Parts: sequence; structure tokens; C-alpha cells
Amino acid sequence: MTASFAPLTVAIGDLVAHPANVRSNAPETYDPENIAHLKASIAVLGLLQPLLVQKLDGKYAVLAGGRRHAALKELIADKATKGFTAKTKVDCRLVPEDCDVTTALSLAENITQAPMNAIDEFEAFARMMEVDGQTPETIAKTFGTTVAAVKRRLRYGLIHPDIRAAARAKTITLDTMKAFAEHPSQEVQREVYEALTKEDSYLQAYTVRQALKSRGVQVSDDIGAFVREVYEARGGAIAADLLDEHSVLEDAALVETILLEKLRAAAEEARIKLGFAWADAMVRYDYATMADYGRVYPGPIEPDEAAQKRVDEITAELEKLQLEMEDEGLEDDAYNALYERVDALEDEARDLQEAYSAEDLARAGVIASWSNGQVTLHIGLVRPEDTVKEEGARRSSTNTTGEEAPDAGEITYPASLAEDLKTERAMALGAAMALHPEAALDLTLFKLVSDVLASGMSVTQAIKIEARKEYRSHAKMDEIDETSLEQVAAAHDVLDLSWLDDARSPADQFAAFRALKPGEKAKLVAYATASTTQSCFARDRQRDSLMHDFEIEVMPDIRAHWTPNATLFNRFKKAWLLKILGEDLGLAQEAVTLASSSKKEIVAFCDKLFAEPFATLTDAQRAAVASWCPPMMQTAGVAFDEAEPAAEIPEPDGEVAQAA
Repeated sequence: MTASFAPLTVAIGDLVAHPANVRSNAPETYDPENIAHLKASIAVLGLLQPLLVQKLDGKYAVLAGGRRHAALKELIADKATKGFTAKTKVDCRLVPEDCDVTTALSLAENITQAPMNAIDEFEAFARMMEVDGQTPETIAKTFGTTVAAVKRRLRYGLIHPDIRAAARAKTITLDTMKAFAEHPSQEVQREVYEALTKEDSYLQAYTVRQALKSRGVQVSDDIGAFVREVYEARGGAIAADLLDEHSVLEDAALVETILLEKLRAAAEEARIKLGFAWADAMVRYDYATMADYGRVYPGPIEPDEAAQKRVDEITAELEKLQLEMEDEGLEDDAYNALYERVDALEDEARDLQEAYSAEDLARAGVIASWSNGQVTLHIGLVRPEDTVKEEGARRSSTNTTGEEAPDAGEITYPASLAEDLKTERAMALGAAMALHPEAALDLTLFKLVSDVLASGMSVTQAIKIEARKEYRSHAKMDEIDETSLEQVAAAHDVLDLSWLDDARSPADQFAAFRALKPGEKAKLVAYATASTTQSCFARDRQRDSLMHDFEIEVMPDIRAHWTPNATLFNRFKKAWLLKILGEDLGLAQEAVTLASSSKKEIVAFCDKLFAEPFATLTDAQRAAVASWCPPMMQTAGVAFDEAEPAAEIPEPDGEVAQAA
């Protein structure tokens, strides 16, 4: 069918909705927030496409263009917008009253327009600015969006043409193309693109961002923000971006020079305040080099009368704060404020009762480095050439602060913690079994048939095939790592449960179950068996060789299903945390540095370390962090005697920060 529809103008007030409009049953389409962009465009540019209307009951019913009609009504209601009233006429096309394909016309109007390619959209925004002379502000007004949103699109539209062409040809992905916008210079973008594609290898967005980092420092980077003011004052070149936070300080050498100057100034300030002999700075603390350095610590001194009076006041206040922190109804913000006050008071008390010896001050110093977005001071370091090496020499580096030293005794797990760790391991093992359905199915069937057909004891007591889901108790279930829970939930979501219909008889359910594909049955049995795993630690080969070998097969690394977090670390003594850092993870320098910190700070450090291992770690340290867990939780770890859990060990009296 071919048809031409007569043009006409109709007052907005004479327009009504058409019952055949295909969007008439989706009123949310016309909500003000869903047509805001369209309303803004019509307000600035007018109605670019006529409405398709049909005469119904003396009115003109909008057959196609319902969203434009809704936007026009919004403009009438908006008193801040001039030029739109009920009498304002707009362009339309008239469909004859005897037309018998009205729904088809409405549908064609809505679905025949192909969605705009993202790159075309980015480039169109760029042309509006470069060719039409518009600004991000005027473009934002036209499309009813924010200036920041427009600038984001503009940045992608201004990426080097060769890179945009590669994305259009699908040589690289759209995300990879967007990554090049991290540097505003098209020349730099082109150079990096050519360097990365020399070997015709697959290009990823992450690789692009890493390569661009070597071409300057973004002003929003922690170092960029730290040095920017001085950098600009010295005339350093800046590649400006439409979004200021993406502008780049291009002279990396000048950035490093200024950073080192600021670090040296911070180190010198600390040296003067504390009375040390020297001060130095380094951008990144080199733990391999610093391993040869010694360290001195302040020793106890007898406070004078005024200092002792203040120590007594602090002691009294700490006791009061401890009682306040025991209030279970305390809000988080109030609790954190009390915690910070406790830390500050303990630091003050320590300073009043400790001091470095004159000999230590004469040979030790301060190094300032950049770490985690701030200046970090490493206090009391002794250069290798100044380290006392004579046998029997006074060990000034002995920690006499009253803090627990990083070389504390062996870690012993209280019974309550051991039981909870068993629960977490059982959850991880259940997730592993659910993710290995064929192996779990074999295990289940083997146990069923061998328990019936074989003589003697059951092959294993580790799983319960009595079809009862194992109840798992845990002191802090709401705070444990959720990896295994998410994996089990994902496994449940893909189960075929079509046979499990309470409206059917058991016989009918069984018939439907038997009709399932073998792979679907395996998933169901694996999930059910996984739900019966008991709270456990690693199996002893001598006691249960079946489950020992099976666990190694399905869960060679518990860290694929579980990650240590702050909840676990909070239940460790401070000395244990320092021991784990120094001995298990190879972070000896960090353990020494953190020895004088509060337990709260050490827990936060460990939580962040395991959540996302630091870029400064060596390969060996990174591997240690990726694999660490309490040894009895790892499948191939040290056997743990479940029959004799360690006794509860009370916390030392009077240590407010530790008790908190």
C-alpha cells in the first residue's frame, strides 16, 4: 500500500491520544523524566518531525508521535518556557478517517528508525561544537541534559580519527576506544595506538590506560592534585581536557621533581620536630633496598610532674571512653568518633612517656614517601653504614613502647573463631561442589551405592546423603565474605526446577525429573549434596582419604570461593596480624611500620590489601596475598586437629584500642 498524507497545522490544545497508538499501553513512556530530552530539544529547535494524526470525534488523535505530543503538553505547562500555549499550532500529517492500517502506521513509525550508533552520536556532539560553534552549555540546554554529560560525549567524539575509525570497523571495542580519552592530546593517542597495535595483538582498554599513564599525570590523580599548583606556577605544560579532572600534566619529570621536593620538606619538618640526624625522600618506598636499614624506637622515660598529671587525666578519660564504646545502641558515626579519640589519647600518652635516646637521634633519620595518596613518614630508620653490628651491642631497636611486637608467638585460634572458620570453609566447599556437578554427582552416587552394597563402615561421614540440608551457624554471618554465597546462588539460578511442582503428585514429579537431561540432573544432585556439607577444616588423608582427594579436585584453592576480610581480621590479635604480614606475606617492613599503629589501622590495611593487592607488591608478595588463608582452611594446607580446638584466650586488661 502507498499513501500520502495531507500536511496541516493543528493547535496543541486540539490534539488527543489515539487508541491505536502502539505505546498507549505504556504510560511510563510519557513520564516527564522520560521525555525531558525531547522537551528541551523542541523548546530550542522546534518540532522537527510532524505528528501523524487522524480526525476522531472532532479532535485530532495522535497516531504516531505520542512522546512529542507529551513533550508539547509539558512545554505548555512549564511557565518558564515561552512560545508554547494551547493555541500554538504545530505541523502534522492527516491520516484519512477510512484508513484501515492505523496500528501498522503507528508501529512502523516507532520501529523502523534504527538506533543511532554511539560513535555517530559522539561525533555529532563534537561537530556541534567545532562546526556549529555551540558550547557544551548550549548543547546541554538543547538536549535537556547536564553539561558534564555533554562533555563526556564530546571527549569521545574528539578522540583521534584513526582510533574512531578502528572502533567503527570493530577492530577495537567501543570501551577500548573510550579509554584513549584518558589523554586529551590526539597526537599522544595516535602514538600510543600505533605502538600498541604494532604486533597486531588484541587491544584492551586496561592496556591503553596503562600506556597513557606513562605520557603524563592526570590532575585528578592523587599525585597530580598534590603537585598541580606548584607545577602550574613553574610553567609546566598541561594538556587541557573538556573535563578538567582529565587534564594531564605532560612533564612527568617536573611532576616527580616537585613531588620529591614536597616529600623532602615533609621529612625535614619531621626531622626537626623529633630531633633526628637526617631526612630523605623517595617517591615509592623501596622495601628491597630498605631491608638493609635498621630502625630505632623510643624508650620509656620518667615523665615530669606536669606530664604525669596529663597521663593520669588521659587514663581516666580512656576508661570512660571504653565504657561508652560498650553501648550496643551506639550509632556507627558516634562509635568511630570515640575510636578516633581513643587513638589520639593513646598517642599523646605514649609521647609523654617515651623518647628516643641521644645516641639514636644522632644516627637515625626520617624518610618520606608517597603511599595511598598521601605523604607517609618512616621514622627512626638507621642507614646500613650506621647500624650497630658489634656482638652484644645495645639493641636500641628493641620495641619498648608497650605495643605488641611483630615477632610475637605462634597464632592460636580460639574455639569460637575456629568453629566459624569451619563454617566458612564448608560454605566455600559447597560452592566448589556446586560448580563441579559431574564430580559431585559421582561422589553422591558412589556413597549411596557403597554404603548399601559394601560391607563395613561408611566410606565417609563428611557428607550427609539423608536429604537434610545442613544448618550452619556463624557468629557474624551478615559480615562474612559473600563470594561462596554468590556462587551458590548463581548455581541455584540455573537449576531446572520445572519438575518441582507442589501441585503434582510425587509420581508425576518423579516422571518429570526422569525426563531431565543428564547434565541437568547432575546440577541438581550437586547442589543438593553441596547443601549437606558439614562445618569442617581440611581433611586428614589418614582419616578420610576419599574426601581429602575429592576436595583437592574440586577446591584446590579456597581463595577462589572465599577472601579474608575485616570481619576476620578484627577477630585476630594485633600481634597475629603483624606476624601474618611479616612472615606469611613477606611484608616485613610494613609489619614494622604498623607495629606502632592501632589495631583498627592494621585491620583497615589488611582489609584493603586483600580486597585489591597493592600495585607496589613484588610478584612473591602478590602471590602470597592471593593464596593466604588460615592454614587449616586450605585444602592442601596443614592438618588441623578438630578434636582439640584451642581454648579461648582473653584479651589483656586495659588495652582499650585492642578491646575495641
